[in-house]
Amino acid sequence: MRAVAKYGALTTLGSVVLSALVAAPAAGADATGAHTTRGATAVAPGGHAMTGATADAGRGVVRAARRAATTGITFGACPKAERLPAPIVCGTVEVPLDYAEPDGRTISLTVSRVPATGGAERRQGALVFNPGGPGASGMYFPMAAEVPHWKRVAEAYDLIGYAPRGVGRSAPLSCENPADFGKAPTQAPVHPSASYKRERIAEAKAYARGCARGAGSALPHYTSLNNARDLDVLRAALGEQKLTFMGASYGTYFGALYATLFPSHVARMVFDSAVNPDPEQIWYRNNLDQSAAFERRWSDFRTWVAKHDATYHLGTDAEAVRRSYEKVRAGVAHKPAGGKVGPGQLQAAMLGAGYYDDYWPSRASALSEYLKGNQQPLIAQAAPRPAAAAESENATAVYTAVECGDAPWPTDFAVWDRDNTALARHAPFETWDNVWMNLPCAYWTAPRQRPAEVRTLPGQLPPTLILAAERDAATPYEGAVELHKRLAGSALVTERDAGTHGVSGGGNACVTAIIEDYLLHGRTPARRTECAPHAEPDPVQGKESLSPRVLPPVLARVDHWLAT
Repeated sequence: MRAVAKYGALTTLGSVVLSALVAAPAAGADATGAHTTRGATAVAPGGHAMTGATADAGRGVVRAARRAATTGITFGACPKAERLPAPIVCGTVEVPLDYAEPDGRTISLTVSRVPATGGAERRQGALVFNPGGPGASGMYFPMAAEVPHWKRVAEAYDLIGYAPRGVGRSAPLSCENPADFGKAPTQAPVHPSASYKRERIAEAKAYARGCARGAGSALPHYTSLNNARDLDVLRAALGEQKLTFMGASYGTYFGALYATLFPSHVARMVFDSAVNPDPEQIWYRNNLDQSAAFERRWSDFRTWVAKHDATYHLGTDAEAVRRSYEKVRAGVAHKPAGGKVGPGQLQAAMLGAGYYDDYWPSRASALSEYLKGNQQPLIAQAAPRPAAAAESENATAVYTAVECGDAPWPTDFAVWDRDNTALARHAPFETWDNVWMNLPCAYWTAPRQRPAEVRTLPGQLPPTLILAAERDAATPYEGAVELHKRLAGSALVTERDAGTHGVSGGGNACVTAIIEDYLLHGRTPARRTECAPHAEPDPVQGKESLSPRVLPPVLARVDHWLAT
């Protein structure tokens, strides 16, 4: 099983580190302004409707938020495990495991904070950030206070990071032994044989059973809807009447759920690289669309490499670069680089280039050096890191639990086989690896929810800001357009002819200015606004290209997480 931040990952202060459901329109509010949901009934693994407790859960959120507002969060020195420097402080907030039983079992979510640097007279409140995933932690977010293009925002807001339920030290979820997680080298056939498919089906079934064993009765409660509810409890614990939130990639999805459930609790919301919230897309069809989009972005990378053939010598057009890549692939299949980098690890490393164009120079250099006989750059970029196995296994477990529990999935492998065999004919780069990542959802034993509408009506929600790159692969652009339609009064900012997943990390001055104007002054641009693309990376031979971007993170699958 491979670790992945499908809808979120992160970079921090110039170096890559390991970290990217349902609700109907608000049905009514109590005196606190909290809304209950309708239409978010649970379904059994086969997709049949079950009796839900969403009304009870809605009342449970109100009760839990009131309790959190009274208790607050006691911040102090961060535990060493968080690896966060002073002056960042850490604390915890208690949330119900099951919002239908708010006085039952609770879990602790870890929270980090750095106070607004501009003093009380300039402070506008708390800005909460989620980097996506599912399975990514945002605990590092307060480090943004030291980043130049976040300086003015950090003067006005307490910067708040947190680890969602299941992630890190927040009631951590595990589905297999981390020692077994990092097996390498592995294969990654673009057109798998029948016998290979049978092996992967068996692994998916075993993984689903492992999640059920690891989580026990808690498994159904790791969902996007509960992530949205947790966000409201966090808001209350921070002493904020209204929430200012920035969500990236998967964070846009449960952020949109929050906007639907609690529109009167929203101050400002930024959605960077939006997941398509259409109920018919969650999550099976979103993954099909993602695989198709990665093929296009893989072509963008190869075209850029060809343009710099004088540096990399991999080919003067995209097809020639592909042939060079296939030579590397065949080489590591025959003899894994360093004994650990096979086709699976190579694929995972190259997939980073599909998320994040700041990886392009280092990935191209690694391929070039390999073909010249130097395997070390590829080993450095693609070999698994044993020290990160536990964190990677946890992230994958949360990803799987949330996506499998959020919605019905096809339970007959023949459906997956039909759809993805057809897709792989013209989009072979990522299609089958995406299948194996998500296939445990076909054999999930816990109840799943049935996605309902994410939508707000005119006047329900303050103006919100949606950001999208036109050629994004992880969250294809159509998702941002769909979210824009569903959130009344939202503004959509498009970075044209660009594909980096996560556009607000500081690489585009136009985008940065719009974000700052919105967060500091509440101003949104025209309903549909365009920014020119950020500059393409410069070719660098033999060196890892480190991005100046910091936040929101470049939502790439972390390059050193393990491939199947």
